[in-house]
Amino acid sequence: MSPKIAPYCVIGNPIAHSKSPAIHAAFALQTGQDMVYERCLAPLDGFAATVAALIASGCRGANVTVPFKLDAAALATTLSARAQAAWAVNTLSFTEGAIAGDNTDGAGLVNDIVRNALFSIAGKRVLLLGAGGAARGAMLPLLGESPAQLVIANRTRATADALVQHFAGQGGLLSACEFADLDGPFDLVVNATSASLSAAMPPLPATVFTSATLALDMMYGKEPTVFMDFASAHGATARDGLGMLVEQAAEAFAIWRGVRPETAMVLEQMRSSL
Repeated sequence: MSPKIAPYCVIGNPIAHSKSPAIHAAFALQTGQDMVYERCLAPLDGFAATVAALIASGCRGANVTVPFKLDAAALATTLSARAQAAWAVNTLSFTEGAIAGDNTDGAGLVNDIVRNALFSIAGKRVLLLGAGGAARGAMLPLLGESPAQLVIANRTRATADALVQHFAGQGGLLSACEFADLDGPFDLVVNATSASLSAAMPPLPATVFTSATLALDMMYGKEPTVFMDFASAHGATARDGLGMLVEQAAEAFAIWRGVRPETAMVLEQMRSSL
């Protein structure tokens, strides 16, 4: 942070790579909001102390990225329904001594799929790969779109089963399986595993994809991920997670500033900067 701590920031470790300052600067310019947004590097064992210092310096809100989303959930004095469902927080708001925690990741995913990819989830067969934090954050927003079925596939069946139990009754037909037991095809396949970080591929059969499938990887980069290449090779339309990043930021911006920015032009700007 600069000597004068910004009213808003993103907290993480590492954090130098974060595109959030550029995204929020574009949102502020577009909506005429007078705000500053910077990066904040927190020690791995010093998240709570970092937040306390930010609040004392007048910070009004913060995004939270790896590895602090669970710490943020524990620190928040109130949690939104979607933050409770995700068991993690990526957006903090500081008001009158309170710390409100929210999770905009899943909303960002769904908004990118529905608004940017123009894909309706309602009545569709959806496959969610992985059962970790990224998958947890996506569950409630995905179920809110009324899919006909949501299948969670994971290397460890018990972890996927636990997600099904946690979200039972939230709508839709929920089930869990291991990758080897997948029975395709699916209309929407979302890769919420970390495999793409190591250029790896979840061990799923090609039969989950058809020419009508939208395959979205939560990861993004200058080049398509291995998952995207595999999906494309088997007829699917592949999409990366950059739109999700921009849309989750727009959701946080709306929470803080009370106005929702348009994302299409900002997404285009972020894409050109990769």
